[in-house]
Amino acid sequence: MPSMHIIVFCFDRQKEALKKKLENFFPSHPDVKDIKILVAGEIAAGKSSFINSINSAFQGRISSRALVNSAAGNSHSFTQKLKGFTIRSGKKTLPFVFKDIMGLESETLAGAQIEDIINAVFGHVLTNEDQHYNSDPNLSDRSFCLVYDIAANIVHYIDDQLIDKLKDIRQKISDMGITQVVVMTKVDEACPLVKKDLRKMYTSKKIKEKMELCSAIIGVPLTNIFPVKNYHDEIDTDDDIDVLILKALEQIVQLADDRLENAESY
Repeated sequence: MPSMHIIVFCFDRQKEALKKKLENFFPSHPDVKDIKILVAGEIAAGKSSFINSINSAFQGRISSRALVNSAAGNSHSFTQKLKGFTIRSGKKTLPFVFKDIMGLESETLAGAQIEDIINAVFGHVLTNEDQHYNSDPNLSDRSFCLVYDIAANIVHYIDDQLIDKLKDIRQKISDMGITQVVVMTKVDEACPLVKKDLRKMYTSKKIKEKMELCSAIIGVPLTNIFPVKNYHDEIDTDDDIDVLILKALEQIVQLADDRLENAESY
């Protein structure tokens, strides 16, 4: 089995260490006070839930700042406008902002369009308070990591049209050196072993297969694919869920900051 980030770690000891590291993080560029990270993905993959789960891990309670659609059978994106979400630990606002964009759909004119995502990455469109086109974005407006949210339980069923969209997005932002990662959600629905015990994530053959398929479909390396479980129907936070969420966040933030450090070379 590939390393899967070699984090068959002690979950109990990792949570506070991860929180402290992220709370003490500062962007490497003096002109950027917070790192922007764009979250994109198929409808119902769990983009908003991932953002809420990050906030929940820091707050120690279930957070629902990003609205999530719980209606069954909804075939269109619940998120309609680009929204930015800060992450707080206690009363401290952390120096990274997650942007949530309309979900991708396979139909040509449905959901977020390829250019919507490209424009959001490069800061040409900001947030729901300011949706106009920004022709001259500064460094602080730009996103330095694009996170694809993909549900593990349906990755085998992503249709060709949506795959083509994902590949087109990847090619266009790769040309500009933007970091891309996959957050693989709903792992508990993809593997009975993991559903029973989340600590089995990194020994699960099914999760490994899902990661490899994601890598093949989108072209993101295995080292940039992070399997997680979002908070969904829980009423309290859970250390095992938090550690997976925080470990994914740590890697995402570091990769984004690496790109920021070299921003002026692109």
